[in-house]
Amino acid sequence: MDVTKRLGSCGIVPVVVLDKVEDAIPTAKAMLAGGVDVMEITLRTAAGLDSIREVAKNCPDMCVGAGTVVTLAQCKQSVEAGAKFIVSPGFNPEVVKWCMDNKVSVTPGCVTPTEITAAMELGVEVFKFFPANIYGGLNAMKALAGPFGNIKFIPTGGISEKNMSEYVMAPFIHAVGGSWICAKADIAAGNFDKITALCADARSQALGFELAHVGINCADESAAQAVSGLFDKAFGTGIKDGASSIFAGSGVEVMKTMFLGANGHIAFKTANIERAIEALGKKGFTVDMDTAKYKGDKMIAVYIKEEFGGFAIHLLQK
Repeated sequence: MDVTKRLGSCGIVPVVVLDKVEDAIPTAKAMLAGGVDVMEITLRTAAGLDSIREVAKNCPDMCVGAGTVVTLAQCKQSVEAGAKFIVSPGFNPEVVKWCMDNKVSVTPGCVTPTEITAAMELGVEVFKFFPANIYGGLNAMKALAGPFGNIKFIPTGGISEKNMSEYVMAPFIHAVGGSWICAKADIAAGNFDKITALCADARSQALGFELAHVGINCADESAAQAVSGLFDKAFGTGIKDGASSIFAGSGVEVMKTMFLGANGHIAFKTANIERAIEALGKKGFTVDMDTAKYKGDKMIAVYIKEEFGGFAIHLLQK
């Protein structure tokens, strides 16, 4: 997979500050155990470069990158050490151009239209937005994304487990960056089980799975009207008639035909449907792309091929 796409598929890019090289591999393994397979090791400490080298050599399942890269020399040293991507706090044209020329994924920090324009001219499509809480957060990124088309951001700064969900659902967010899931204090204290748990929680938020509704198959429209009528009579759900189904409230969809699934379908909302497909694929599930629906060029719905207890599973973009 393309490295930039891999960052988006993970949804969370941990910003890892290491004071000791010997903590690099245990930290990487703790993250992998929590379902996070990318990590940005910063060059803020003397241990940064050697830590990248250790993870690249000993943890093949981890996509390791270098953060706080401010010079071309640091960039080249990081790639030589095994970094698969480069993250800069600001926009350095020399660093970006070298990365583009050498096919190295790079995310420069850009917070103004001028910086974004200059970086786009060099081929950048995903930008670090730092510090996000100082430069206007989601509102600022939404305003910037508007005139520039399909660009996306990886915001860092002021993001935590408390507000991560707000960020990952925005269509202009590629992933979020942060250090809360791998705090220096936890690394120093060897609290790797805590790091694993925090990573698992972050991945859960990045996927944002939420039960949307249950679909019931009926033989025809008359049968669907009868079934939806029962729900309304019993529970006062109300009825919303559509072309192919009738909704009884928001939680029950009664199909007018014998649709997918022996018994019907169960729909799950997700914060990012492409990310959800990738995550489910790693667990052995496949999607039926013939069932995909789009809004413009963005997928908004698709079914999983496997049935669960006689029910088809429907993914819906929040």
